Amino acid sequence: MTTTAPAALEGLRVLDLSGPMGNYCGKLFAELGADVILVEPPDGTPLRHEPPFAGDVPGPDSGLAFAYANTGKRSVVLDLDRAEGARTLRDLARTADLVIETERPGVAAARGLAWADLSEGNPALVMTSITPFGQDGPYGQDEADDLVLLALGGLLALGGYRDGPPVRAAGDQAMAMGGLFGAVASMLALTSAELTGAGQHVDVSVQECVVLALENAVQFYDLEGTVRGRGSGVGDRAGAGVFACADGEIYILAGGIGGNRFWPNLVDWLESEDVPEAAALRGDRWGEREFVTGDEAKGIFNRVFGPFAARRTKAELYAAAQRRRVPLCPVSTAADIVDNRQLAHRGFFVENTGLGTLMPGAPYLLSETPWRTNGRAPRLGEHTEQVLSEIGRPGVSA
Repeated sequence: MTTTAPAALEGLRVLDLSGPMGNYCGKLFAELGADVILVEPPDGTPLRHEPPFAGDVPGPDSGLAFAYANTGKRSVVLDLDRAEGARTLRDLARTADLVIETERPGVAAARGLAWADLSEGNPALVMTSITPFGQDGPYGQDEADDLVLLALGGLLALGGYRDGPPVRAAGDQAMAMGGLFGAVASMLALTSAELTGAGQHVDVSVQECVVLALENAVQFYDLEGTVRGRGSGVGDRAGAGVFACADGEIYILAGGIGGNRFWPNLVDWLESEDVPEAAALRGDRWGEREFVTGDEAKGIFNRVFGPFAARRTKAELYAAAQRRRVPLCPVSTAADIVDNRQLAHRGFFVENTGLGTLMPGAPYLLSETPWRTNGRAPRLGEHTEQVLSEIGRPGVSA
């Protein structure tokens, strides 16, 4: 007889009051087995109204971002600006372990729904606030979208071409960072609450989450005295960078610091393929930082390797580089990722049952308490009556 293994967070109840800055945090709990209740205003969480939409048809239940970030949750509609809605939320909080919210600092307190208010009836409650800049400070009351947070967190300065303006990475990367760190911090607080019986307020600044992504910029300065800047499309040294090939691009890292030990393998490979001028890549100077970072070395390497790569496919170059122990990899497109053999082997992509599309699963496997999708994203207010009946308030207009 086949039994379903228990989920890691089974028995945990989460109230997700958040919008785009926190819905992903709630999703991480839902797909590890927690009962996550998405508390939405009458017109729905803002993510419901963000494109793209399935079939290019706008609607509260067809947004792809919403459908991904809210799988496995239950939806309850409450107007928290009304006394009845706030009162119902306080009743729900007595049954919860965690509340996630993303309102501007001070809004929850004005509604009587701050952590101090909610924890009166539930001392072990954890409340996580994910906001652009945290709960205090000179920016505390400011609003920000993903682009602003990447800019004020410093990461935007590193994206783009050397002689061009900053370029934002695709997707809401800052928002995702806030959701991820929010989930980690929430689990730490929940563990403490379980051990001590005392909950706490978790204050997450998305700006600070973005700043953490700059950690190797500090290392570059510490080790090389280099202040990192934008460098897309331009290799900083010979033997490293993105090169065009027959069906896209590849990235190679076979020269400079960290790559010197692979340089002989690369030269042997090119000479075995009778690449013109491959012998010009031999000599002690190719191990000297001052030379390989200069225009002469980069020009020679590009002239030798560029035409060689351009005549071969990503798969051909990758397979040959693996045999030769040369660090080279394809630059994967979205289509390549969907067809990737490694991701397929691990079952990374799963079906979003609400829209009949694929979506990323979890990047980890738990042997005894597995991650799983727990159903589609909810329709607006789909579970209001069900959830309110669980706290003895059926039929309440909130």
